[in-house]
Amino acid sequence: MADRVELIAWSDYLCPWCYNAAVRLDRLEDDLDGRVHVEWRTFLLRPHPDPSRTLEKFRAYTESWLRPAAEPDAAPFRVWASDEGPPSHSVPPHLVAKAAAQLGPAAFRAMHERLLHAYFAENRDITKGETLQALWAEAGLPPDEFARVGDEALLREVVAQHNEAVEIGVSGVPAVMMVGNDVPMMGAMSYDTYRKWVERRLQGDL
Repeated sequence: MADRVELIAWSDYLCPWCYNAAVRLDRLEDDLDGRVHVEWRTFLLRPHPDPSRTLEKFRAYTESWLRPAAEPDAAPFRVWASDEGPPSHSVPPHLVAKAAAQLGPAAFRAMHERLLHAYFAENRDITKGETLQALWAEAGLPPDEFARVGDEALLREVVAQHNEAVEIGVSGVPAVMMVGNDVPMMGAMSYDTYRKWVERRLQGDL
C-alpha cells in the first residue's frame, strides 16, 4: 500500500483536452486530501509563433472545443467570440505558471486555474503580455513578482520539460504518469478513471 501517490502531468495551456484533465485532477487532489499530488510539467503544442494564423481561422478551429465540452464532467468552454487573438504560441502562459510556482503551490494552482479558465471559458488571449499581467493580479499574486516571468531560467525549464517529455515518448497531451510506473497515460481520462487508477496504487494493487 502507498500513503501518497505522485503523478506527473504534461500539459499545454492551449489544449482543450488538457483543460478537462486539469479540472479532473484538481478535483482528485481535493477529494483525496493529501493522498495524491500532481506535478504539472510543460508540453509545447505550439512552440513557435505562426504569423499565417488568422483570427478567422482560429475562431473556426475553436468550434472543435465543443467535443471536450460535451463530456459529462467537462470544464466550461465557450467557442471563441472575442476580438482578441489568435494566441501566438504556447510559451508565454507556461512562463507565467512557472513564475507563480516559485511563490508556492497555492500560487501555482491559482494561476494554473486562472489561465485555463480565462482562455477556454472567457476567450482571453493568454499569450498576450497585458492579459497575462491582468490574470496574475486576478489570481491574487503580488504585482511586483510578475517580473519573474522574464527570468531566462524559466524559459530553459519550459524547454527542458518539453524535451524530456518527447524523449520518454510523450507525443501528445494531456499525458499523466504515475511515479514508479514509466508508462504515461495518454489523453484526458474521466474523473472516475483517474480516481480508480490512483486508488489501486493506494490499496497496493499497482
